[in-house]
Amino acid sequence: MSAFVYKLLIAYDGLHYVGWQVQPNGVSIQETLEKAFTILCKTPVKVIGSSRTDAGVHALGQVAHVALEKPIDLEKMLLALNGILPHDIRIKEMLEAPKGFHARFDARKKTYHYHLHCEPFHEPSKRLYSYHVRRSFDVEKLKEAASYFVGTHNFKAFANENEKGSAKHAPIKTLYAIRVEKEPGGYRLEFEGNGFLYKMVRNMVGALLECAYGKLDPLHIPQLLAAKVRPQTLRSAPAHGLFLVKVEY
Repeated sequence: MSAFVYKLLIAYDGLHYVGWQVQPNGVSIQETLEKAFTILCKTPVKVIGSSRTDAGVHALGQVAHVALEKPIDLEKMLLALNGILPHDIRIKEMLEAPKGFHARFDARKKTYHYHLHCEPFHEPSKRLYSYHVRRSFDVEKLKEAASYFVGTHNFKAFANENEKGSAKHAPIKTLYAIRVEKEPGGYRLEFEGNGFLYKMVRNMVGALLECAYGKLDPLHIPQLLAAKVRPQTLRSAPAHGLFLVKVEY
């Protein structure tokens, strides 16, 4: 059994990856990290992440852990890993973890940000990292709709696969806050919760925009939550506007 567990703080640009988790249809963040560790440790290494971000989603503060058979020089390992990782993945910090630490199961709070760009044209430097909203919308309606998501609810209606994985076995999550913050060129939606289902944030953003456009009454949000079935007409916001910002333990 591996005796040395290390905690990683990771940032990545998700544009060219199929998501965090290893998948047969393309290159993942997890796979890329594991290959780097395996090269340096000369033995297969499993990297366990706190959140399974999906294809195209970015991270500023993903947390993961590795269990190694031998102690390492943290500073040298960090430099070596970043030296062989592609430029769109960086390990920002590597620390010895408390005994029994698990990046996924020990997480208590996660923060995601979704960026909306609302100018007439999409700023070139932001086009890969925000969703261009081309029509006018009522931000007050968006805020009203957001208030109905806050609290403890069954979020099956906002998961893409509501009869698989966490959506089937643990669909009840608590959202502590949804903040709508003005930023240059648009708005930043900040989601804080104890956990999120597959594509849950992107589906909530899609519903919030429908309310902001006047196509959905904010009062319908509680009805959608109660129905526990994702409406076929509900569009998911694109991945490139979403960032995993922080994981707390």
